[in-house]
Amino acid sequence: MAATTNVKSEEKGIDLKEVCDYKLAKDNELRFEVETGARVKLDLIDGSAELFGTELVRSRSYIFESGAKIAVFTWFGCSLRLTGKVEAAYVSKDTPMVIYLNTHAAIEQMRKVSEQKDTLGPRILVCGPQDVGKSTVGRLLINYAVRLGRKPTLIDLDVGQGGVSIPGTVGALTVERPADPVDGFDLKVPLVYHFGHTSPNGNIKLYEVLISRLADVFNAKCDFNKQVKHSGCIVNTCGWVKGQGYQCILHTAQSFEADVVLVLDSERLYNDLKRDLPDFVNVILQPKSPGVVERTREMRRDAREEKTKEYFYGPRKIYFPHAFDISFSEVQIFKIGAPALPDSCLPLGMEKEDTQTKLVPVAPGIDLVHHILSLSMAESLEENLVETNVAGFVVVTNVDPERQVFSVLSPAPRPLPRNYFLIMDLRFIDIHK
Repeated sequence: MAATTNVKSEEKGIDLKEVCDYKLAKDNELRFEVETGARVKLDLIDGSAELFGTELVRSRSYIFESGAKIAVFTWFGCSLRLTGKVEAAYVSKDTPMVIYLNTHAAIEQMRKVSEQKDTLGPRILVCGPQDVGKSTVGRLLINYAVRLGRKPTLIDLDVGQGGVSIPGTVGALTVERPADPVDGFDLKVPLVYHFGHTSPNGNIKLYEVLISRLADVFNAKCDFNKQVKHSGCIVNTCGWVKGQGYQCILHTAQSFEADVVLVLDSERLYNDLKRDLPDFVNVILQPKSPGVVERTREMRRDAREEKTKEYFYGPRKIYFPHAFDISFSEVQIFKIGAPALPDSCLPLGMEKEDTQTKLVPVAPGIDLVHHILSLSMAESLEENLVETNVAGFVVVTNVDPERQVFSVLSPAPRPLPRNYFLIMDLRFIDIHK
């Protein structure tokens, strides 16, 4: 009885009268977009299919929320059923999946050589302009590797969307099982660093420092764990590919000692990287999937909002975050990066870019409301807060100067494990109160 009730609650918001069956031939793909404000249920009726490298099972219904853009691929043919309102749904045989599978096979061959010689596994950089499917290709390559028993590490440098944590962060996640088709990778134990902005140009120097830090930590883990070492990593970059953004890609390739750079849908970027990277780096130009949808600025902002909301409330709002007060005297709040000063005002020997990684104390005030704060794992100020990973995040919901406290929304209850907060430019207005 309990199971029946659960299924009915899962189907809430799905228009059960809207049912459409699709029969896919081999190497075909069903692409669909969920209508705004609607939910859609996907069922595998017959055959075999996968979603971004994760196999679908017949015993489960997959429910996708408003605005989701999904592509279900089959190697051998299948029957699928969609229930609910979709904005668009069509079957296509124009797909680069065979190219992506061949890429995976070549990477797997590199892993086998790495095992035999006990050398570093393949380090793959995925780059390209915005909206070419970089994170999708990264997820697909990770899933295929995990299905072969590998433990690849996903390095996420896309601060605009946040694949490992919330937007405004960079992070790493060693993956041991395929991503859930609906909820994505299991994010219980990611390594996350505070950046505080949704674009690298918010603080270029800090962005490069964090890239180097992540590379050092990953190398240390490779020294400690042979399986992680041989499995290698997939590095997902952001879509800024010109000027300083291009320099960040070069810095990333150098920091992680990339073997392979996959360039999606940009001949110019491909040729620039072929020219500027060492000869031993294999730069490969690959097509984007025709199913990739371009996103407007508003869509990106909504996606960031949704990702942050999911951190506090869980997927499908299954969690209830904690609300409590924190005394001003209990913690210290810092911002990374001081305003740039003219050269004539700088202390002797100090360079202008040094200010970009400087810790600036922030006094709690009304303007703190709705800001997201990262809780640093640093135990004292003698540690480098800039390069220390974070335990998690809170959002400030109110500041009371008279009582000298500020109220926060937190995924975990008191007490706080540490005492140092780093403030983000990002804001989150909690409308669930």
